[in-house]
Amino acid sequence: MLPGGTQFPIWRLDGVILMALLHAGPVEFVYYWLHRALHHHYLYSRSHHHSSIVPEPITSVTRPFAEHITYFVLFATPLITTALTGAGSIVPAFGYITYIDLMNNMGHCNFGLIPKWLFTIFPPLKYLMYTPSNRLNKLKLQTWAKSKYNMQYFSQQPNESINRLIEEAILEAEEKGARVISLGLLNQGEELNRYGGLFVHKNPELKIKVAYATAFALCQKGIQVVTLREDEHEKLIRSFGSNLKIWLVGNGLTEEEQSKAERGTMFVPFSQFPPATKRRKDCTYHLTLAMATPAALENVDSCENWLPRRVMSAWRIGGIVHALEGWNEHECGYTISNVDTVWDAALRHGFLPLTIPTQS
Repeated sequence: MLPGGTQFPIWRLDGVILMALLHAGPVEFVYYWLHRALHHHYLYSRSHHHSSIVPEPITSVTRPFAEHITYFVLFATPLITTALTGAGSIVPAFGYITYIDLMNNMGHCNFGLIPKWLFTIFPPLKYLMYTPSNRLNKLKLQTWAKSKYNMQYFSQQPNESINRLIEEAILEAEEKGARVISLGLLNQGEELNRYGGLFVHKNPELKIKVAYATAFALCQKGIQVVTLREDEHEKLIRSFGSNLKIWLVGNGLTEEEQSKAERGTMFVPFSQFPPATKRRKDCTYHLTLAMATPAALENVDSCENWLPRRVMSAWRIGGIVHALEGWNEHECGYTISNVDTVWDAALRHGFLPLTIPTQS
């Protein structure tokens, strides 16, 4: 297929130079602008680019099939060009493939493998490799990712295996010196582990603080709500009374249930995920509980693909504020920090409330 393909030399310097020029020139140029386009909110929310929301090595390859083909053709260009021009060789070809995969995985691993001082000493290094760096002022953010499928959280089977992985992550985080851990969206359900309270009960000597932000804060602020599930309705009635106006809904909201609402109703999701059903044009749908992130928060542009750019779920913000304030208490299970205190602290650290959406 390729001229002289069966007699490739081990090394050719002219092939190495040609490959480097092709990668640094047209390949990087096209890749940069294509990648930026895919991270635009309009495309990002529709293409499932990086379908694993929390960055980890596998995030670098979780993408639609068409995107895989595009990248394959793009990064194969230096290899094919050097081969067709007779400048190809074995070591540079394998070295280039290894370099591309290593950088791609390392850049999405959510952990800074390369120390920052190395980039300071040798600035050109930033053109050869990159490593993630998420921070808010002096607060270092890190993620512990545990592999479980969506369906496993909603199955009727016992969830000991999920809770065991969560508990291992909490203990590992404490061992590595983390001060606060905020559980991921599906890892903090009442039925699963009592909003994280199970782990504090099992490990009373925990020094790391488990933080959880709850939708009950809406009711504590005096907002009157409606729920669709009877058990959730009873919980709110017991805690806050029965005057109800705004619809507080979960992600299981159906079209039939939406049809019962009056014209102009505002649906406010209390769940971690927004309702997936068709929306009414004469009603208003609020985002899941979230706030705009401060400008000081670097390298975090999208946390959930249903939220706008630089908007973060309240569940994540709760953990960050907890750490920034240095609060020496767990906020999980049925223990909720003072809402006014948490709200004032979030605003003080630059998190901003979102505007109420217009009717759509």
